[in-house]
Order: sequence, then C-alpha cells, then structure tokens
Amino acid sequence: MNSKLNRSDILLLAAFFGVSTVLEIYDYYSAGNVLLEFLIDIPISLIFSITLIYFFTFWLIPKYIVEQKRYVSFIIYGLLALFITGAIDYTSGFWTGENDWAKFPRGLKFFLISVDIGGELVAFPLGILLTKKFYEGRTELITIEKQQKENELKLLRSQIDPHFLFNNLNTLDSLIDSDSEKAKEYINRLSLIYRYLIQTKDSEVMELSEEIQLAENYIFLIKTRFGSDYDFDLKILSAVQDKFIPTGAVQALLENVVKHNKPEKGQTINTKIYIEDSWLKISNTRSTAIAKNESFGTGLENLKTRYQLLSDKKVLVENSEKEFIVTIPIIKLSE
Repeated sequence: MNSKLNRSDILLLAAFFGVSTVLEIYDYYSAGNVLLEFLIDIPISLIFSITLIYFFTFWLIPKYIVEQKRYVSFIIYGLLALFITGAIDYTSGFWTGENDWAKFPRGLKFFLISVDIGGELVAFPLGILLTKKFYEGRTELITIEKQQKENELKLLRSQIDPHFLFNNLNTLDSLIDSDSEKAKEYINRLSLIYRYLIQTKDSEVMELSEEIQLAENYIFLIKTRFGSDYDFDLKILSAVQDKFIPTGAVQALLENVVKHNKPEKGQTINTKIYIEDSWLKISNTRSTAIAKNESFGTGLENLKTRYQLLSDKKVLVENSEKEFIVTIPIIKLSE
C-alpha cells in the first residue's frame, strides 16, 4: 500500500469530515448541549480523528505491518494510540458536559471506554481510506503487470531481431576471410549471447555476474564490428555475489549507446560502466551526429516500469549536452 496521501485522498477525507462535522453539530444542537461543548468537543474529535489516520497510515501500518511484520507490536501500539486519544476525548467531553466527577469511570472500565471512543474516531474514515488505497493499488498493479508483459515481449523481440542477426552475419562473413581465428571467437560469443537470451527469456531478474558476462560478450561484438568507433571501460568496484538486475538491462543500455550515438570525424564514443554496491551506472559521451533512430525515452520508461515491480528504488537519468548517464539500482533479494 502506498502510504502517501494523494489529492483524491485529501478530498475524500475532507468531504467525510465535513459531512461528519455537520452531523455532529446537528446532534449536539438537538441534544441541547452548551456552547462550550461545541467549541471544545467537536474540534478535539476532529483533530484526534485526523491524527490517528496519519499515525496509522504513515507510521504504524508501514513500519510494523508492511516492513517488519511485527503484528503484536502493531496491536500494542495501536491500542495505546486509541486509548490515549479516546481518554482525552472522553475526559474533555465529561468536563464540558459538567458531569459529576464522582461518577467518572476508572481502571479497566475507563480503559475499555477510551479504546472504544478512539476506535470510533478513526475506524470509519481509516476504513474508507484503506479500502480506496487497496483498490487503487490493485488497479495500479494490474496496469504495471500488463505493461511488464508488453515490455517482456518487446525485449524478446528486440533480442532476436533479424536485423541484429543480419548485421552480425555480415561482420562474420568479412572476418572469415580476413581473420579466421577472430571469426571463431565471434561465433562463440554470438552463440553464448543467444543461448543466454533463450535460457533467460522467462526470468524477471538475473544474477549480476551473469549479466556482466552477457555485457562483455556484447561489447566484443560491438568492438569487432565498429572498431575504434566505440570504447568501453568496465569497472567492478564491489562484490557481485547475491546481487541481481532485470534480465537484459545492461545489454539494452549498451545497445542504445550504439543506436543513438554515431561517431564522426574520428570521434570515439566512450562508455564507462561502473558497478558499485547498490548501483550500476552506464555513462557515455554524446555524439554530435543526429541518430536516425527513435528516442531512447520509450526504452527508459520500459526499464523504469520493470523496476516498479522489483524495487522501491528508481532508475536515475542525467542528460547533458556532452554526456548521457543512466544509473539503475542493484537488487539484493536477501534483503
């Protein structure tokens, strides 16, 4: 559940509290309550209702239900919050109603009355809000899952793109006559890439070490085909064990470096790949030539959508005149 309140949440709560306040004023008026009760009881009830909603929505539920799964602690802190707010609300109402303090409840009876009042203050508005959040979350999840399936299909199609195979076969054809040993290496790397793509086509994420090997094989194909037009510098600054990224993410980012940056006048497109503890960063120098390919925006949006299902961290993009940087989170499934 997304604990942040959006505009529609605020409007819903405002409408609820507006109607409930009007009804409460009418009840007080019908009962012949004194002015002091109007001025103190109704605002206190309103303030405590809003306070409890924020307490449960922003702290208690996210911390003890979603993150830590500590249900006993959730119950204890929940009851304590209901007791404190209910006790203050009941006591203030007892005072403004000019009741006989000798009849003020004590002990367990006071505790139960206070918890009951606290529950009444928060139960209905919080229930409405959580129900709205639940159905919004379900709708968002269905949308993301649908987009994920479309992205997987697009990714698979791009991976087995006949144009990609055609270009590699042309490169291989020229190598056979000029450098037979390199041609054998080229065939081996190309077969490793296709074997990997076929084996992982149904996997949401893959081990970082496996994706690095795929990237190294893909870089070999690029450098063999384009020579000094593209240069790649891979630096592994952290251990890669038990770390994962979306399947094919690095290949997709490297592929777009080539697609959208065409060297000219001896210019080399320099690409740096940094693997740190929690992030993988790919930066490349920008070409002055205008690429004919469509913008990378769609590809980035697809990658961002995949991360919505996999991590609470976001893909970061820095786009300047001379450099383009994409930083993707590394996923640790053990966390």
